Amino acid sequence: MGTMLKLKAQDGFQLGAYHADPKGAPKGRVVVLQEIFGVNHHIKSVCDRLAEAGYVALAPAVFDRIVPNFETGYSDAEVAKAREYIPKVDWAKLMLDVQAAVDALKQEGSVAILGFCLGGTVAFLAATKIDGLKAAVSYYGGMVAKHADNKPKCPVQMHFGEKDAHIPLSDVDSIKQKRPESEVHVYAGAGHGFHCDERGSYEPNSAKLAWGRSLAFLEKAFKNK
Repeated sequence: MGTMLKLKAQDGFQLGAYHADPKGAPKGRVVVLQEIFGVNHHIKSVCDRLAEAGYVALAPAVFDRIVPNFETGYSDAEVAKAREYIPKVDWAKLMLDVQAAVDALKQEGSVAILGFCLGGTVAFLAATKIDGLKAAVSYYGGMVAKHADNKPKCPVQMHFGEKDAHIPLSDVDSIKQKRPESEVHVYAGAGHGFHCDERGSYEPNSAKLAWGRSLAFLEKAFKNK
């Protein structure tokens, strides 16, 4: 289990973050970016799994500027409530908060970034905007296609569900065309949120395959000097 701590962004704003350490010397450091449901049990469990795999993991609470300490589950009512916050996101300030998490880990060594849903889009944006990242991993980022003309500064791996009702395969095809240097995987029969074992859309075979690919991608990235 990890611990909660505070980060300070460049504009002075303080936000919460969940931090998990591996038992031995770290293979690397990973910023984990939340869905719209906050730094909830699922995101904390992702950090814990990364720590078990040998990485320092840090998940900034990027909704703290809108609603402090927000975290929720995946019932229909909770999903509807979380979606109310999407229009309120200040993307420029959100990127300041992501930068704060990257900077906190950079003090100890190289950093990669991994995100889901909203965080999947942010992970791709970070790859195009933030210098010095070793890698970025994006799970079902709904607005990646919108920003795919921007070239990443680091290796990028992306994961999409074939049956994602929010991300059409035409968007995935556009991403593949515009970003041929990136690694893009599509999972047959999987929907949006297929990696989260707390959602009704969880697809265990796709989740296991994607997670294995993510860990292999991170390991390769951190080995490359």
